Amino acid sequence: MKPLVSIIMGSTSDLKIMEGAAKFLDEMEVPFEINALSAHRVPEMVADFAKNAADRGVKVIIAGAGGAAHLPGVIAASTPLPVIGVPINSSNSMDGWDSLLSIVSMPSGIPVATMAVDGAKNAAIFAVQILAQSDEALFEKFRKFKSELADKIAKANLDLKEVHFKFKTN
Repeated sequence: MKPLVSIIMGSTSDLKIMEGAAKFLDEMEVPFEINALSAHRVPEMVADFAKNAADRGVKVIIAGAGGAAHLPGVIAASTPLPVIGVPINSSNSMDGWDSLLSIVSMPSGIPVATMAVDGAKNAAIFAVQILAQSDEALFEKFRKFKSELADKIAKANLDLKEVHFKFKTN
């Protein structure tokens, strides 16, 4: 089984955040790989990974990084694949703001779809949406996921009917 999505993080300390993406891809039965690559510590490995990912069958890359967070942009500069950036509020980060601004501020021609700080699960959801455009079975699985989200809200509203306040009108 070849990976369709590659999850890359700057270091294994980011795993606690990036596993949100892995869990969702697992749930959706999308083959993926997960690796640590640092744009600053092993730039040659990052460039090699990015240049060869498409040839290995990868369709989408999710790249998470904290601090200066150059990893998603460096990958995007070297691959034709869509890159989804996950800014991480890491130990060397300014509440994730530096990471967010680093990833979202890419120059014209080198886009990175940027999620919220620590938004790895949303990155995986977006990756599945991309893949589902050319995979009918995955599209239906994703449609079911979205329907279940709506069902949760409907149930929440039913539960809220049981919450009582003196001046509540519904």
